[in-house]
Amino acid sequence: MTYPSRTLVLPPQLTSSARRLRTTALRRGLRVVEAAASAVSEGPGRPGRPGWAAGAEGEAHAVHVHAGPTFADVVAPALGIALLEAPADWLARLPRALTQREVRAMPIGEAYRLRRPAFVKSPNEKGISPLVYADGSRLPGPDAVDPATVVLVSDVMTFAVEYRLFLLDGAVHTASQYAEAGRLRLGPPTAAALAFGREVLAAAGDGLPSAVVVDVGRDTEGRWAVVEANAAWASGCYEADPDRALDTVLRAAGPVTDLLPNDRAFVR
Repeated sequence: MTYPSRTLVLPPQLTSSARRLRTTALRRGLRVVEAAASAVSEGPGRPGRPGWAAGAEGEAHAVHVHAGPTFADVVAPALGIALLEAPADWLARLPRALTQREVRAMPIGEAYRLRRPAFVKSPNEKGISPLVYADGSRLPGPDAVDPATVVLVSDVMTFAVEYRLFLLDGAVHTASQYAEAGRLRLGPPTAAALAFGREVLAAAGDGLPSAVVVDVGRDTEGRWAVVEANAAWASGCYEADPDRALDTVLRAAGPVTDLLPNDRAFVR
């Protein structure tokens, strides 16, 4: 299905990456709407009702979103958007050669029993702050988090440099360096980072949706490893080509009716 008319929905508070995507979307002829989640989900633009989300009479229209999970989870059902993301245990299922460390997916209730330092995070969002915790007792308790909530628990690994790869249709579509020695440092991707991205896709790409972000890095010993997977619709583009980053976002958060068959298993 082709869409002569497209709308990109953004939250009212934009990051620098979101502003770059907004500029790119407008240049490409997309309509951009910045609104509070409640206004989008309850306003006149809901599917089947007149308003900003409707195309001209008889015209196919597609609505997309680029935002954090809290915003996207509200507007996506209201606007018929399918949010694609990696399975919660994708990183944990990778071979050790791609992670260079032990990574396990487990309920946080089990992680409470950890008696060693570990890096713990939510699989696809920042619900559990991504930090090195001295032991399981330092994690948010059952009064704050459902003990069944799945978290990723990994050995502590120090990355010398990190890169964000926008993956589309089984290829590295664009990329950017985003960190050096744990601090924000933007720049172009190296040939080695792109080559490792292709290695990851060859080994484990069939476990990912057609549009997603994967962060990779080189540790202080020169070993390459996958850092994590992220939803493209919620990820900053840093210095990646904004046109190609937008391509990935549009696929990762587009109409439910336009889902590719292989992507149905990856809808949030």
